[in-house]
Amino acid sequence: MSPLAAIAFPPLDPIAVRIGPLAVRWYGLAYVAGFLIAGLVVWWIARRWELGMSADDVVTIVLGCVVGVIIGGRLGYVVFYGLGDYLADPVDIFRVWDGGMSFHGGLVGILVAGVVLARVLRMPWLTLCDLGAVGAPAGIFFGRLANFVN
Repeated sequence: MSPLAAIAFPPLDPIAVRIGPLAVRWYGLAYVAGFLIAGLVVWWIARRWELGMSADDVVTIVLGCVVGVIIGGRLGYVVFYGLGDYLADPVDIFRVWDGGMSFHGGLVGILVAGVVLARVLRMPWLTLCDLGAVGAPAGIFFGRLANFVN
């Protein structure tokens, strides 16, 4: 028997709050917290590095990353973990409330979003990658916590 088999894990509900028919999940809250904290870190670093970025630029970066992570993560899940099922019923691709995101798809999505954002903001892509490397651990941290709850 492995040592972890003896640990009693508490029963955790993946739903943080229910408001009528709406269920707010810990996983969704983890995404929100991760992006907010990453955005604050990026704003702080951009000011410290004197990149000349405005608050609007940081909001644009965060929103672009949200889109890249969600679209990339979902498409990665569809392609790598259930392509046959989704080809049989393509409408299920949009049923994100049933779960299904992949880290590697989200990574590809955020890299593509970074290329677009770098062009829109007229800044070097590698500088944007540096900012992301500093901000991303917050999101990854909250994601791991949400995985534990799930």
